[in-house]
Amino acid sequence: MKLGVSDVFQGLKWGAPLPGVPEPAIEFGPRHYICQRAQHPCLMDGRLEKPFWESAPWSEEFTDIEGDVRPKPTKKTRFKMLWDDLNLYIGAELEEDEIWATLTERDSIICDDNNFEIFIDPDGDTHNYYELEINALNTIWDLLLPKPYRDGGPRINAWDIRGIQTAVHTDGALNKPDAGNRGWSLEIALPWKVLRECARDGRPPKTGDVWRINFSRVKWRLNKGNGTYTKAIDPNTGEPYPEYNWVWSPMGIINMHYPELWGYLLFADGPTESVMHPDELIKWELRKLYYRQRNYYVGHGRFCSDFELLTGEDDWRINPQIEVTTSLFQAHVISQDGKYSINIREDGRVWEEYRR
Repeated sequence: MKLGVSDVFQGLKWGAPLPGVPEPAIEFGPRHYICQRAQHPCLMDGRLEKPFWESAPWSEEFTDIEGDVRPKPTKKTRFKMLWDDLNLYIGAELEEDEIWATLTERDSIICDDNNFEIFIDPDGDTHNYYELEINALNTIWDLLLPKPYRDGGPRINAWDIRGIQTAVHTDGALNKPDAGNRGWSLEIALPWKVLRECARDGRPPKTGDVWRINFSRVKWRLNKGNGTYTKAIDPNTGEPYPEYNWVWSPMGIINMHYPELWGYLLFADGPTESVMHPDELIKWELRKLYYRQRNYYVGHGRFCSDFELLTGEDDWRINPQIEVTTSLFQAHVISQDGKYSINIREDGRVWEEYRR
């Protein structure tokens, strides 16, 4: 998606106080996708009507990034996923009568074009996650984020997904407004030898593992003229109208860099059901505590050790233990089975520790 808010956090200086954190206006309920093992080799050409994809279910259609409070997207977007011992395979279908792309250099800011975006957090701690963007010219921007922008993390553009395979198919004609355009589709193979770097124990997934993932589609308002497309300009600002952000699992905020709200990707090998683990609700309440702590710090110049001052009018299922210093905080609660301590700290990282 377009940068904007992210640029503010990119400018944070090392050691500077972290800013407040907008709290998403959404009820916690990320979507789930059950990813089955591939039964055939994938000969990538960007087309999804072939035997390789027959066993993969379609995802739900994309919604607005803010959820049901905004109008539904005017164009349909959906995806499929499969996996094997080498790769995670993603295929996506984007309905579109304006197939437009301009950027041809890898690691360009691809969201300046209409695009498709993938976000992957292998271990679900909201740190050390991947972003990949692709346009209809099959140009990609792949990057690693050690932390979300809100937590002072930079984006590492020089990091590449070595061995990535991508293909795009256009059902119509690229950059030709008068063509009978119907959409474009894509296929991506992401190698585990790269994705495992930020996964638990540095390994590829096994059957039954769950990663966090989300998808976004950026759609700009365009004008047609002289056989080409240009971005539509808002006469009140002299700048292009804001882009539409359509996503798989809604965020409740115009910012994809809230990994705690991404969907759940379950790796399967046969019939199975994806059910949210009860500890995920505990982690979500710790995340709300983190939002409140960060915003309390902005108003008071310190973190808060009294949980009741942070609860507001919400009902809470957790009663965390909180430790604070002038510039740091850590909170933890016990997992539902009593085996682990689930922790969060001021930069948003969540982790589990075995209780002895």
